[in-house]
Amino acid sequence: MTKLDPRSKILLKTLIEHYIVEGQPVGSRALSRFSGLELSPATVRNVMSDLEEMGFITSPHTSAGRIPTAMGYRFFVDSLLTVQPLEQQQVRELKGQLQPDQPQRLLSAASHLLSELTQFAGVVVSPRRDTLKIRQIEFIRLSENRILLIIVSMSGEVQNRILITQHSYSPAELTMAANYLTEHFAGLGFNDIRARIRDELRQLRADMSELLNATVEAGTAAAHDDTSSYVLSGETNLLDVEELSSNVAHLRELFKLFEQKTGLMQLLDLSNRAQGVQIFIGDESGLAQLDGCSVVTSGYEVNGQVVGSVGVIGPTRMAYDRVIPIVDITARLLSNALSSVN
Repeated sequence: MTKLDPRSKILLKTLIEHYIVEGQPVGSRALSRFSGLELSPATVRNVMSDLEEMGFITSPHTSAGRIPTAMGYRFFVDSLLTVQPLEQQQVRELKGQLQPDQPQRLLSAASHLLSELTQFAGVVVSPRRDTLKIRQIEFIRLSENRILLIIVSMSGEVQNRILITQHSYSPAELTMAANYLTEHFAGLGFNDIRARIRDELRQLRADMSELLNATVEAGTAAAHDDTSSYVLSGETNLLDVEELSSNVAHLRELFKLFEQKTGLMQLLDLSNRAQGVQIFIGDESGLAQLDGCSVVTSGYEVNGQVVGSVGVIGPTRMAYDRVIPIVDITARLLSNALSSVN
């Protein structure tokens, strides 16, 4: 990473903080006044010229002032930013809105909170099914050879599958099989269940083996269904961001990205493979639609295993010191709420 002397760091930090608040290019006189350094405007201009040459700031055609580049924001976030943790009262209020008694609504609530607190777009990726573990199995007899399989995951997601069997099972047999699976395999994914059940099937009646085999096959298929999605809230807030709304064509592409989901899903999935909060600034996302935007994201867990992610999508000119702790604590509280329902 490029090294800057202390004076250059202070001026760059001052410029970016001032620009984030005001949204206007920052001139040398303003920097001289707000930086706390006893430097003449001429000296400040020289430092700014050096920072521009290094790629940290740029000068819009319509102004003598400077604004940060994506590279400048990256240096700011990595080396100059001081993140202020949320106050305990704010954390308690957030926790009160992410209650574990309604797991199916938790993801929507978390997405809405992220949007409401930042005034940008809040996004929560639903748990990847290949990482989900079962909490409960139920069977309902639909007809002589058709059974409804109900899979309740550890995060509260419910999956239904129809099983077609050769044997006709009584309600009592279905209850026994459901209790057996729930008792022996709760907390496991279907790949683990498949491996463990092979030996145990040999000790069961042939007709019960058929039912359990069918359940494992259906459950494995459900777990690998590529239907992961995300809950997006407050995307219309981005219409109020001048830097984004001034380019209607680009804004249209951004909203098309939200609708198509695949590209954004791949980006957000990266946070599942890293620790803590991840920040993608401008073209770091690899998505042209997010040029001029930043994505702040963090993975959330169920019982210690990362299964999804939360994030905020906004302009590069965002108050990172506020957004980062909001994303971080929302991910932690969502993890706690989802894990406590099990």
